[in-house]
Amino acid sequence: MYNVYIDGASRGNPGLAGIGIVIVQPKVHKKIIKEYKEFIGIATNNQAEYKALIKALELLRDLAASRAKIFSDSQLLVKQLRGEYKVRNPELKKLFNEVKKRKKFFESIEYKHIPREKNYHADRLANEAIDKR
Repeated sequence: MYNVYIDGASRGNPGLAGIGIVIVQPKVHKKIIKEYKEFIGIATNNQAEYKALIKALELLRDLAASRAKIFSDSQLLVKQLRGEYKVRNPELKKLFNEVKKRKKFFESIEYKHIPREKNYHADRLANEAIDKR
């Protein structure tokens, strides 16, 4: 089981955007297994959040993970993935479907909403990706 912290940042919304991901192994004293950041071009903040999740699922697959808890400060993302909110935006719907496709490779993926201040590491990586593009 891994804990995965994800964040997407956009300056302008839509604007320059980046993603940040931190994969932690909680049973080994919260050991950081992987940090990842990427500039993704122009995107909205919600598109960036979804793209961070999609990349996180790819990274988990590379680690041969079967279970993970995904932590995000995006309430919209978490509630959409839990089925509590409908996905109405056509662009987000495409990304949502991409997540559903990738989720099938895992035994269990849980989504948890956390306050922004608890997601500072992934947030910092997402912003660094924009700054260092």
